[in-house]
Amino acid sequence: MKIKTIAAAAVLAASLALGACGGGTAVTGNSSAVSGSAAGSSEEASGKGTGDVSSVPSVSASSAKNAAQKAELYVTEDLGDAPELSGLTCEKKLNLQYAKDFAVYYYDDDYKIISIRDGGNYLIVPEGKEAPQGISDDLVVIQGPPKNIYMAASGSMCFFPALGCMDSVTMTSVDRDGWYIQAPIDAINAGTMTFAGKYSEPDYEMLISKDCGLAIESTMILHAPKVKEMIEGLGIPVLIDRCSYETDPFGRMEWVKMYGALMGKEEAAADYFANELTSLGDYKNFEDTGKTVAFFSINSNQQVTVRKTDDIIPNMINMSGGSYIFKDLENTAGNSVSVNLSMEKFYADAKDADYLVYNAIIETPLTGMSDLTGKNPMFSQFKAVQNGNVWQVDKSWYQSTDRVGELLADLHHMVTDGNAEEMKFLKKVS
Repeated sequence: MKIKTIAAAAVLAASLALGACGGGTAVTGNSSAVSGSAAGSSEEASGKGTGDVSSVPSVSASSAKNAAQKAELYVTEDLGDAPELSGLTCEKKLNLQYAKDFAVYYYDDDYKIISIRDGGNYLIVPEGKEAPQGISDDLVVIQGPPKNIYMAASGSMCFFPALGCMDSVTMTSVDRDGWYIQAPIDAINAGTMTFAGKYSEPDYEMLISKDCGLAIESTMILHAPKVKEMIEGLGIPVLIDRCSYETDPFGRMEWVKMYGALMGKEEAAADYFANELTSLGDYKNFEDTGKTVAFFSINSNQQVTVRKTDDIIPNMINMSGGSYIFKDLENTAGNSVSVNLSMEKFYADAKDADYLVYNAIIETPLTGMSDLTGKNPMFSQFKAVQNGNVWQVDKSWYQSTDRVGELLADLHHMVTDGNAEEMKFLKKVS
């Protein structure tokens, strides 16, 4: 702590001056290395939903179905992609069924490396031990399990209560009014978690005084590189979360296993993930209904914002038994998953869609059908509006990454005229 304090004082002074504040094979899994590039979403959306997430299944839940869903926890072959760790041998790696953007490798003496695609390698040092001598300079060293975490990746906060580790997060980049899931709201109310400034303007003095052990950031921090450097200059490791780049809903949910590895809760994470898969029922065999769905929002410039075809939302629509109305839509202007269309173009392509789903994650929710037709009278000519088949996604969905696949079940209920009372994140607009 003495070294950290000296570095902290120097960086804090600078910030103030600048005005900145070989064995058996698993049943199923992904064993590919997480190197190279990936397209996905780096946006940080937030919004307040009415859904109560206090009924999240306990990680201790157990059933025959749950056991069937649970894959082997580790694999012990195909370890050639493991990062080198001076003087230690990689013995196994975490078995992943869907996630593509991270991997976890396990070495002698309980050391592990979390490797995040385009996000770096993170050495987790066992409690009471030190990092091995001669390690690579590009390894970010994290003393495990980390304490007094500054959480600036709001979409992944949900993994901590899911694993029973909420007490490890004592600082957040989102204030109380920006949270739409219950655990962080309760923690702020109880005084066990404190708002420590936005990701782009963290309270460096608070990070020091609370002895922050780890800052978890979304890729938004890459737009504020000097802030990342300042945090690291305080002796605080920075982990960049990229779960929003997973285009498979189950891959995004499976990041609970990355956080399980970070916190030393691998078994609990595997149980939680298996239980979530079980709760979704026969999600692999939803039949195609032939019903078409348009997912959209209206931005402040009155443009229609939709998702490109290979994004997670269109993928879930197609998996649910529906069909995303835009078959080959790409963003030719950049890497964003969002594509802006004129109202005329949207009308031409989506007026005959069976369902319209409004993206209330990033825009103000609709209070009724009149809100939609008030944005543009052309909406009154849409088939879905005339048939009363307009829905919207609750704002809490983005912060419920541990349950993100439940939107798939909601969409299935929608396209099969199922029970709306069973939906978690979709609400009908009337």
